[in-house]
Amino acid sequence: MTTTRIDLIRHGEPVGGKRYRGDQIDDPLNETGWQQMQTRIERIAALGEDDWDVIISSPLSRCQAFARHLGEQRRLPVQINSNIREIGFGRWEGLTHAEIPKQYPEEFAAFRADPVAGRPAGAESMHEFFKRVSQALDTIGQEHRGRRVLLVSHAVVMRAALAIAMDAPMQSVARIRTEYAAWLQLTKAAGEPWRLACLDNSLPNGAHHPGGGG
Repeated sequence: MTTTRIDLIRHGEPVGGKRYRGDQIDDPLNETGWQQMQTRIERIAALGEDDWDVIISSPLSRCQAFARHLGEQRRLPVQINSNIREIGFGRWEGLTHAEIPKQYPEEFAAFRADPVAGRPAGAESMHEFFKRVSQALDTIGQEHRGRRVLLVSHAVVMRAALAIAMDAPMQSVARIRTEYAAWLQLTKAAGEPWRLACLDNSLPNGAHHPGGGG
């Protein structure tokens, strides 16, 4: 039976630290972020799971720069897929987890109560976001059937991919923690849905960064 495998890695820490960047703020990785990503790749390699055929990245620089760097190292093709860019956070973009409830208390409360219905002003619809992530997974499953694919993407993309694989409701994205350089592995046999194979949310440098997305 032909099995397709996706290894989805969230980007490392960007310049400016933890804040909601969404799909508009394009900060690159800082030195810590680069090290987090390199450590994650080394950990996957130690498990013998780094046999990728292709790398697919979000167009945002906090993902794309490392993806291209790794592609050059491994002599692997690198593709850019805009459907795996981060969800748009609207007017929350650029703010920290602590700043949002101070500036937009009612909006934040609505979001905490229901992240699907309670979207920030100007934010991307959760329905549209899930639709494009699902399309990305479907396309990869079709175009790279039987291959090993590395995706370099974002926190909420990872949560959505996990929810899709587990057939969980969209609201579940608010109950999933995704640290910098977290690793999600999904597999898909022919004619079957995506299945969860591995989730490693340990941060490579051992620290924990509460709140935020992107």
